[in-house]
Amino acid sequence: MSDVDTTTTVTWRDYLELCKPNVVALMILTSVIGMLLATDGFIPWEIFVFGNLGIALCAGSAAAVNHIVDRNVDDKMARTANRPIAQGRLDPQQAVIFATVTGLAGMAILLVFTNVLTAWLTLASSVGYAFVYTMYLKRATPQNIVIGGLAGAAPPLLGWVAVTGEIHHNALLLVLIIFAWTPPHFWALAIHRKEEYAKANIPMLPVTHGERYTKINILLYTVMLIVVTILPYLTGMFGWLYLAGSLLLGARFLYWAVVMWFDKDSGMKTFRFSIIYLMVLFALMLVDHYLIEKVLYIA
Repeated sequence: MSDVDTTTTVTWRDYLELCKPNVVALMILTSVIGMLLATDGFIPWEIFVFGNLGIALCAGSAAAVNHIVDRNVDDKMARTANRPIAQGRLDPQQAVIFATVTGLAGMAILLVFTNVLTAWLTLASSVGYAFVYTMYLKRATPQNIVIGGLAGAAPPLLGWVAVTGEIHHNALLLVLIIFAWTPPHFWALAIHRKEEYAKANIPMLPVTHGERYTKINILLYTVMLIVVTILPYLTGMFGWLYLAGSLLLGARFLYWAVVMWFDKDSGMKTFRFSIIYLMVLFALMLVDHYLIEKVLYIA
């Protein structure tokens, strides 16, 4: 549906939905933790507040572009059928203006309150998701979420760079964790929504290679994720508390990956757990960074 439905009134909630607030909220959580992990000291409030605001606005702008590009397939899927453009509550031109304004505002805020490197990295991440992934990869290859996942993995690096002004190997480890987490996270949803993706002609892995092949990949990527989450301990970034917690979380994730092998209807449960997994894992990083360091300092 390309025209605005004149029987409905556009509200602020429609514009908020363009930004994919739940996705952006998870991104900002990892950005905040990236900032806090970057230093043991005090983070200037303007960097903390405006840095995350700028990142959120740019992410919301990229999400709005995703709504615009996918408007002709969103109404074919139950998960996206009620999106404001797909339902005609917003015109694509309105969404383009909104995406442009929020994107420019986000970039301006980052340039003024953080640093040029953060702004450029955020721009690269936004372009990667909005244009490289949404416009090309999503429809070109079943490995779309693997290749395009790098854009969604950037927020902890963006938060880190906003505070320090430099790219650090520890920040790249955080990116690597989210990069490895993204395929099993999203493929679990893709299995659950396989018929809808097929109807929309989106070549997600379960559509092109079948559920069994996708489940094998989920298992393999989950094992890889567990290995990757050990790296911050091996480099000395975190201590034993993080190691124990990450292994327990990884074991639980692996449990759900195995459950999916035998129960085809467990995709959404695995998908939901994967979100909890990432939130708890990053919270654990924060606890280990501050609590353990403080205990060692006192001792």
